[in-house]
Amino acid sequence: MLEVRQLSCRRGEAQLFSGLSFRVEAGSALIVRGANGSGKTSLLRILSGLSTPHDGEVLWQGMPVRTRAAALRSQVLYLGHSAPLKDDLSVAENLDYALRLDGFPVSREQQLDVLAAVGLFTRRHLYAKQLSQGQRRRIGIARMMLQRRTLWLMDEPSTALDAQGIDLIGETLRRHLAQGGVAVVTTHQAFDLDAPTQEITLQ
Repeated sequence: MLEVRQLSCRRGEAQLFSGLSFRVEAGSALIVRGANGSGKTSLLRILSGLSTPHDGEVLWQGMPVRTRAAALRSQVLYLGHSAPLKDDLSVAENLDYALRLDGFPVSREQQLDVLAAVGLFTRRHLYAKQLSQGQRRRIGIARMMLQRRTLWLMDEPSTALDAQGIDLIGETLRRHLAQGGVAVVTTHQAFDLDAPTQEITLQ
């Protein structure tokens, strides 16, 4: 479903990566590793259609992303390295706002059930600015669990999470892939996804 052909990326005068090619089929994942500054986040932004590569091509479902970026974004869940939360909204309000912004409003009951699943139900009235980094990341996991988008692009999703939170990320990813989804994940963490998985390392 996702194909990259001879992709290259530059940041100013620096070449981050070049000649990058891979395919990620439905129900499978790509794990991207590499040192800080190697271009992992830049790659995710290119795959999402948010950035343009220096050279090469990204295809989604056989069609070039550059010609249908809007259509691609409607199928992408992008979780960046930092949790995109509004500090003056509560946990529950942040989740509801993100889902509505994504075009996936769900019932209050469903949202509360998911907040319970990620361990935030008793903290649902706290402002985001009162949360630890790990708790902020758990709001992102809750959003993942309620999304119906096909392509998940995740930048270091296990950052600041404890062992239970990392297990929750893995379980959520496994469910997504079992339903025919696609995932590209930058991480230093080992995930047992019980699905076809390939790895690349950016130098």
